[in-house]
Amino acid sequence: MDKTEKLDINNIPKKKKRHLKKSVKLFLSLILVLVFILVFILTLYSYMLTGVSNTSKIVKFKVSAGASVYSIGDKLEKEGLIRSARAYKIYVKLNNVNDYKAGTYKLDKSYSTKKIVSILRGNTYNENGIKITFKEGITIRKVAKEIAKKTNITESEVYEKMEDKNYISSLIDKYWFLTDDIKNSNIYYPLEGYLYPETYVFNEDVTVEEIFKNMLDETDSKLSKYKEDINKSNYSINEIITLASVIEQEGMYDSDKKDIASVFYNRLNKNMPLGSDVTTYYAFKVELGERELTTNEINTYNPYNTRGPSMNGKIPVGAISNFSKSSLEAALYPNKTNYYYFVADKKGKTHFTKTYEEHQKVIKELKESGNWIEL
Repeated sequence: MDKTEKLDINNIPKKKKRHLKKSVKLFLSLILVLVFILVFILTLYSYMLTGVSNTSKIVKFKVSAGASVYSIGDKLEKEGLIRSARAYKIYVKLNNVNDYKAGTYKLDKSYSTKKIVSILRGNTYNENGIKITFKEGITIRKVAKEIAKKTNITESEVYEKMEDKNYISSLIDKYWFLTDDIKNSNIYYPLEGYLYPETYVFNEDVTVEEIFKNMLDETDSKLSKYKEDINKSNYSINEIITLASVIEQEGMYDSDKKDIASVFYNRLNKNMPLGSDVTTYYAFKVELGERELTTNEINTYNPYNTRGPSMNGKIPVGAISNFSKSSLEAALYPNKTNYYYFVADKKGKTHFTKTYEEHQKVIKELKESGNWIEL
C-alpha cells in the first residue's frame, strides 16, 4: 500500500511561500475593498434618503389618481423634495410601496424620503393637512356632511356647486363617464354615484372643486378598467352606475351581489318593477333605518321610486349612492339565475326565490324565527 504523504509547509520552497502569502494578502485586501465599497454605497444611499434641506420650506405637491409610484419619484426630485429619484425607487421597491392616496399635499423640504412616502400613502400627514374618508355606499348628503365636518366648506356650498349648470357641463366635457343624463331635471344631485369612495388628503384651504376633481379622477381610474365592457353593454353608463348603487345598498355581502343583479335584470327583461325599498327611501330623502316608509310614499310616483307606479321595466333616474368595485362588477357581470325576488334577514344574509309565493314563505319564516328586520 502506498504511503500518504503529508504536506509540510516547511518543505515548501521560499519562493512559493512568498507567493502564497501574497495571494492571501491580496484576497484580504479585496475583501476590505468590497466592504469599504458596500459601506460607502449604504452610507450614500442613506444620505440620499435624508431631507433636501435643513430648514423648513413647505411645497404643495399633487398626486393624481392612478399615478404610478415610480413617476411620483421623478416628480418629487424635479420639485426638489427628494435628493434622488433613483434612491427613492430603490426604497419603494424594498418596502413594497405600490400606490398612493390621490390629493394635494403640503410637504416640507426637510422631510426624509421615508416620511414623504408615509405621508403620500395616507398613513400620516402634517398639521396643515386634511384627510377625509368617504365610505362605500354613502349618499351625496353624507359626502357633504363629511366635507363640512373636516373643512371650512359648508354643506350648502357643496350643493350649490352641483347646481351650477356651467360647472356640470365642464365636467361632462372632461370625463368620459359623465353624460348629459346627469342633467336630467329629476335628478337630485348630478354627481351622485360618481364620487368614488376612498381616503383623500387635501390642503386646509381646499375648495369644493378640488375635492370633486380628486374624487372624479379616482372614479376615472377605477372605471377605465371596465370601459370596453361598459361600452358594449345594452345599458348606458348612467344606468350601470345607478344599478351598481342600488346593488350596493341592497347587498351586505359581496357574495350576494351578482345574484341581486340577476334579479334586477330578470325583472327588467320581464317589464317588472325593480321593487327595491332602498330606491323608495332615497326618493323621499329618508335615511335607511330612520323610520318605516309610509304607504303613501310607496305608492307615489317618483322617478327614483321603483316600488311606485309607472316604474315597470325602469331603472331609477339616477344613482342613489356611491358604489364599491364589487357592486360595479355585479352590475356588469351578473349571475344567470331564475330568481325574481330576494329579501335580507337580520344578519344581512340574502334569500333568493323564483316565485312570489316562495318569497312570501321566506318572509313568514323569517318573522316567525325572529330574524325579520324591524325598524
